[in-house]
Amino acid sequence: MKRVFSGVQPSGHLTLGNYLGAVRRWTAVEQHRSDALFCVVDLHALTVEHDPARLRRLSRQTATLLLASGLDPEVCTVFVQSHVDEHVRLSYLLECVATDGEMRRMVQYKEKVVRQQEQGSSVRLSLLTYPVLMAADILAYSTDEVPVGEDQKQHVELARDVAERFNQRYGPTFVVPEVTLAEVGARVMNLQEPTSKMGKSDRSGQGVVRLLDEPEVVRKKVMRAVTDSGPGGQEVVYDRAERPGVANLLEILAACTGEEPAALAGKYTGYGPLKKDVAEAVVELLRPVRERHAELCADPAQVDGVLRAGAERARERARPVVDAAYRAIGLLPPV
Repeated sequence: MKRVFSGVQPSGHLTLGNYLGAVRRWTAVEQHRSDALFCVVDLHALTVEHDPARLRRLSRQTATLLLASGLDPEVCTVFVQSHVDEHVRLSYLLECVATDGEMRRMVQYKEKVVRQQEQGSSVRLSLLTYPVLMAADILAYSTDEVPVGEDQKQHVELARDVAERFNQRYGPTFVVPEVTLAEVGARVMNLQEPTSKMGKSDRSGQGVVRLLDEPEVVRKKVMRAVTDSGPGGQEVVYDRAERPGVANLLEILAACTGEEPAALAGKYTGYGPLKKDVAEAVVELLRPVRERHAELCADPAQVDGVLRAGAERARERARPVVDAAYRAIGLLPPV
């Protein structure tokens, strides 16, 4: 059975985009077809300015929502990155193999540096090196496949390059993972800026449906979604290039119902009825997640137990690989 590793950063509240784009597939497919590890990558959230109390709260909330969404700890491994020391142990070794040029060519690094500078913030060194930590996340578990979106493909390719270079220099140590573009359930865009992805780090939240939003909040956000003006008035047409707002609503509804966006467009003669149906479909889709989340929050010891057991399993798998890397690179064994 192939081993799959996926992670989610607790940089904000999980959104409808996270759920439809990745988490729903993790629960329905990935955890059953593979030896799957799902990790809350909290160390990655330290690369930018953050509030410690908020990070702890979001890390726990993210783990709880993954379980509430259907990840089964009897079937897969769910854990928090910082609970397994092997991630950091291996990261430094890989920094000694990766190059400065490789880090600075990372597209996300370039984009984030610009944003940090525009905000008047200093750029942390960890922002430059975190792709190596991501490589350690993957390589520590002898991962066969890493399903990612297009925006993370470059980082997994770096993990492949570093693994191959390490193996060539110091002997066969790591499995070289395959990059698999995740089969996305829906490309969910911001309801207020339909040409931008619905991201969990959006602090305003007006165009973002969060998994824990109350039903009335979901309805208000969807009903206020930006649509498109043009010669067709309120004609409902599926055209992402010309009418991204309406296309986004149709794609969300399609992801909730299993129908095709273009077919759904033919059922509506105006934006109002479309928005109403999208809102109700999203509310019903998220209802069991919210209810299960409330149950888990009422029994925090259960979540603690899952994370503790998940970290133990992850540690058992990672430690032999990382210890082998330490021996291969020339470090003395502990005495």
